[in-house]
Amino acid sequence: MKKSLLLTTFAALVAFSAFAAKPARTKDSASSGRKETVRIVQEPRLGMQTCLLAPSISGPTLVGQCYKKPRRWIVLETKYETYGTEKSRFIDQLTFTWHVLLDTKSATENKGNDEGLAPYSYFTTATTYANIPAGAHAASVVLPPSYLERYGSPKAIGLEITNKEGDMLAGGCWSEIKGIESRKKFWENAEIMGASQANGKPMIERRQGLIDRSKSIWALVFPNDYEATVQ
Repeated sequence: MKKSLLLTTFAALVAFSAFAAKPARTKDSASSGRKETVRIVQEPRLGMQTCLLAPSISGPTLVGQCYKKPRRWIVLETKYETYGTEKSRFIDQLTFTWHVLLDTKSATENKGNDEGLAPYSYFTTATTYANIPAGAHAASVVLPPSYLERYGSPKAIGLEITNKEGDMLAGGCWSEIKGIESRKKFWENAEIMGASQANGKPMIERRQGLIDRSKSIWALVFPNDYEATVQ
């Protein structure tokens, strides 16, 4: 399917769900009577800006180095601030739910797409942090190098931040895909997520693999910027 037809198909899907949360929002907790405030101060980046060389440690090994050339990870990051109340400077829990679309055309090792993959791959995961003190923090999820090589770089990212009661505190959507507007919840739009190509095959394929940074080598990078995760 030609690129122009793909863009036209997405552009035709205009009935998007609006993003409910504002960049900064205060919620009253019915159970505790406390207020919880979260503000995103640095938005996630898109495209090859997210693709980083992982830190590595040299040491003894029985098999040696398998890859001689550098490989890049997809690293999605956001910086946020939290504010305490008169009673406590801590928020009990915050859950970050990520929604990511990778663009197959930008795959670094699958340029011809001989496999006939869908034009876009969708990934989602959620990470819950506990005991967040007032101040600046970071949140991040990653995809190992093979995902960039096979499925491409991120062209649309959605993020929802909720408290333990499920109240939306902050979030957003950032997109470089024509027809998917920023600040719209593309992952909740059935027309977008269920769109088909001219040959009847899906435009978006749902996949797994997005993981919290704490489960990867990136856990060693500035660990004090990230709060403890709830297992």
